[in-house]
Amino acid sequence: MRRRSIFSLIALMFCLSLGIGPVRAQSANGPVGIFETHGDVGTVLHAGSVDYDAAKHTYTISGSGENMWLAADAFQFVWKKVSGDVTLTADAGFLTTTGNEHKKAVLMLRQSLDADSVYADVALHASGLTSLQFRDEKGAVTREVQSNLSAPKRLRIAKRGDYVYMSLSADGGEPKVAGGWLRIPLKGPFYVGIGVCSHDKDVVEKGIFSNVELTQPAAAAGQPTLYSTLETIEIDSADRRVHYLAAGRFEAPNWNRDGKAFLFNRDGRIERLAVGGDKPVTIDTGFANRCNNDHGISPDATQLAISDNSQADHESLVYVVPFAGGAPRRITQKSPSYWHGWSPDGKTLAFVGERNGDFDIYAIPAAGGEETRLTTAKGLDDGPEYSPDGKYIYFNSERTGHMQIWRMKPDGSEQEQVFSDDLNNWFPHISPDGQWMVFLTYGADVTGHPENKDVMLRLMSLSDKKITVLAKLFGGQGTINVPSWSPDSKQLAFVSYMLVPGEN
Repeated sequence: MRRRSIFSLIALMFCLSLGIGPVRAQSANGPVGIFETHGDVGTVLHAGSVDYDAAKHTYTISGSGENMWLAADAFQFVWKKVSGDVTLTADAGFLTTTGNEHKKAVLMLRQSLDADSVYADVALHASGLTSLQFRDEKGAVTREVQSNLSAPKRLRIAKRGDYVYMSLSADGGEPKVAGGWLRIPLKGPFYVGIGVCSHDKDVVEKGIFSNVELTQPAAAAGQPTLYSTLETIEIDSADRRVHYLAAGRFEAPNWNRDGKAFLFNRDGRIERLAVGGDKPVTIDTGFANRCNNDHGISPDATQLAISDNSQADHESLVYVVPFAGGAPRRITQKSPSYWHGWSPDGKTLAFVGERNGDFDIYAIPAAGGEETRLTTAKGLDDGPEYSPDGKYIYFNSERTGHMQIWRMKPDGSEQEQVFSDDLNNWFPHISPDGQWMVFLTYGADVTGHPENKDVMLRLMSLSDKKITVLAKLFGGQGTINVPSWSPDSKQLAFVSYMLVPGEN
């Protein structure tokens, strides 16, 4: 229980003698503003506390704790137990700017008060970094999605069904959707509240929360709003970062060869977004104004391959345009054809073509010419991409009954399955250094590569074929259809999606 000074006790008794209620909730076991109570979660050396100012509706939370990360948390938590959908919004900040730059003020949803509980929070760090942190299994390692907005004033965490997302405001106005849409399995009653972690086990830090609003919305009304989020993920840490978010659908990022920009398709056009920028620009692709999500940059970064269905029978054809934009040059004569890979020497394109009802992998000179069929197996073959050394073309094929990753020599010989499992795996992309393969994984019950599904990005070490889960996300079609590695092989770009419901 929080200690009181003799002076605060005298003041409290004086107020009571005058019939004036106490301004602050003092008890650790009773209500604290709109919350039920508070306490320390995990192991802390210094007990936390909370002061609630009923006149100003502010909560000043003192919290210790080594961290809120990895597989265990330690912090002071002010909470209420709820069920169903919930929205928690607050202005948040710190009493001082000193201390560890990673000290955190959080808005949290938590399954239990165990240190290793399933949870999600919007965490404001003293450095200004703001993230949606989450642990989606009890005892699992914490992951995060970092916002592209630094030091927002107003934060929001929202749970809709099984999904959690964050919204932020720089100036304290109505928060705007900022990313996430993660499946966090909160079952039955769970805890919602605010908290502080000092990120230093020997120190107590104070966070201040004001204009706190806790609501439980009625049933959703109307169609949900679709948002697309361009993210990157670091291969070593699996930290995710939001680079660009917009209502509507955009798809399939490429990462420029110089690492300074991304490309993606939206509404039939190819757009370029500078890394660190927030205003994409449309690349001139001439008459090709119905570009789909199969596009990519030549090894020398002078040309852009696109797949467009604006001409002839309105089936997809492969074209090449100058990287800076210009008139398209037609490569494939037959349709539909969907580009997927450049050979390392830039002389050959690999693409998927439907011919006589069969989808197979073809190669064709980048200068134009006759196409060469490389696969003939029954079932869909898709996603061909050359390895950086040019020795293989990696692709996905359902010839075994469900979608798996394969590879072959560039002439189509020596076709072999890379690994086997019960899931459906799509779009293998090999890192520029040749050490890693990333691919998109759907559940065993999913047919094709549909949009708006719970999927995984998985990473294979090509040296020992060890596979790890890089990220779980809401995505699918449009997430990583085309090569999107950073030039240094340390990060990957992808698109995740959100379906935020309208509310009554």
